[in-house]
Amino acid sequence: MIHKSHSIHLAYLCSSVSWGGLEMNQLKNALWMQERGKNVLMICKKNSPVAQSCLSVGITIAYIEDHRKYYDFKAGKKLAKILNQFNITHLIIRDTRDLSVSVIAKRKADHYVHLSYFMEMQLGVSKKNLFHTIRFKGLDAWCCPLIGLVNQVKTLTRIDQRKIHHIPSALDLSRFSNNVSKEKAREILNLPQNQIIVGLSGRFDPFKGHLLLLDAIHLLDNKHINVCFLGEPTKGSGQEYIEQIYQSIEKYKLTERVFIRPFRQDIEVFYAAIDLFIMASKAETFGMVTIEAMASGVPVIASNGGGSPEILGEGKFGRLFEPLNAQSLSEQLKAFFVQERIDKSILLDAVAIYDHHKVCEKVEVVLGL
Repeated sequence: MIHKSHSIHLAYLCSSVSWGGLEMNQLKNALWMQERGKNVLMICKKNSPVAQSCLSVGITIAYIEDHRKYYDFKAGKKLAKILNQFNITHLIIRDTRDLSVSVIAKRKADHYVHLSYFMEMQLGVSKKNLFHTIRFKGLDAWCCPLIGLVNQVKTLTRIDQRKIHHIPSALDLSRFSNNVSKEKAREILNLPQNQIIVGLSGRFDPFKGHLLLLDAIHLLDNKHINVCFLGEPTKGSGQEYIEQIYQSIEKYKLTERVFIRPFRQDIEVFYAAIDLFIMASKAETFGMVTIEAMASGVPVIASNGGGSPEILGEGKFGRLFEPLNAQSLSEQLKAFFVQERIDKSILLDAVAIYDHHKVCEKVEVVLGL
């Protein structure tokens, strides 16, 4: 159902020039809200990936320059002018680097602006000092994608708890309805048809756990399990790591069983091709790829850290292994292939709460859109 709301002027601030989950989520949510009838503005840097994507999908843009993380009053005044110019009623941020300048702009604007922070990263340490308390007071809503993060914010900050809300990260579930058969998907990716394939997607970065998965595969007695890595090296720093991956493949004599494929926009083809998805990083705050795999009906083995245990129902919807422990991952892999699998319908029911239509409706209620 499309909601028309022309009195709402909604802005998304994204000063980052990277192109990762945070930036993609900001763009996707802006587009979904525009599709639901909101007047949407993206405030970002010129020539950034976010700006280029906005131009391609028809989202209005206002450009900003670099700003300091704290106390950049000049940048705050410039941002306030943008809020005034476009009569912005609601401002949404996802990056803590944009928090201080947004609070300044909110206070400098000619009219009231509702400011929301959608949490993407764990807090880690206490933020109860006066410095953080003053900044957080400028927020009207702090939205957390997981209940565990809600509890973390309540414990580690002094923000008014009435401002803390649980709003799951959203996904267009219709993309992952398996319109592509496994046979076709493997043909597209040039993967063996009649073999077991486990997959790991994401940029080639040490934190993602590619080497850990290779260690675990090496420890398995089952030599018929293959691996597909989908991704690209991190720009400027990823080449050394991917070389380590190739060295590990050669050391373990896995050259015939490990397939490295470049990232692709139609990520659903990757999920359709694999039998099992591995979330090998130590502690992802919110693993969107875990949701994507489950939405594709693909079982998941994930590190027992970060948001993965909550997403997997503490093991009800997938398997968990001890973080950074190749032996533990190997044991879970072995158990997966000898024990009863989780039914696909259970996985699809579990991810229903992340449907972008439902999430957008909740955003509208919480933010008063």
